Amino acid sequence: MREKGAKLQMSLAVETSPIPLRVDEYGVMRIGQTRVRLDTVVTAWRQGESPEQIVENFDVLDLADVYAVISYYLHHRAEVDNHIARNQQEGARLRAEQEQRFPSTGIRERLLSRRATTGNTER
Repeated sequence: MREKGAKLQMSLAVETSPIPLRVDEYGVMRIGQTRVRLDTVVTAWRQGESPEQIVENFDVLDLADVYAVISYYLHHRAEVDNHIARNQQEGARLRAEQEQRFPSTGIRERLLSRRATTGNTER
């Protein structure tokens, strides 16, 4: 039995672990050494998925890493939200550029026409 006023000695080491985020060679923020994007984990979590569900959906992820990334997001919400918004804008710009260069309207007709002119009638 402890004496009144005796302090309980702490036996746990308190340490900080590095945030499991890295920028790949294309400038994309990834989780640990996986190809899973920061955007993907944060979006899934904001849509109500638990860290356990996220790991189940992306089995290359480590549960502790997902919790660390969510903690990072909660501490840096504005910066991460801005990062995600910029990525979405860039994605929309690239999609529009590709659609302009390679329009999808009339693609079925163009393919059928090409098939008819080459004599390829295989299906």
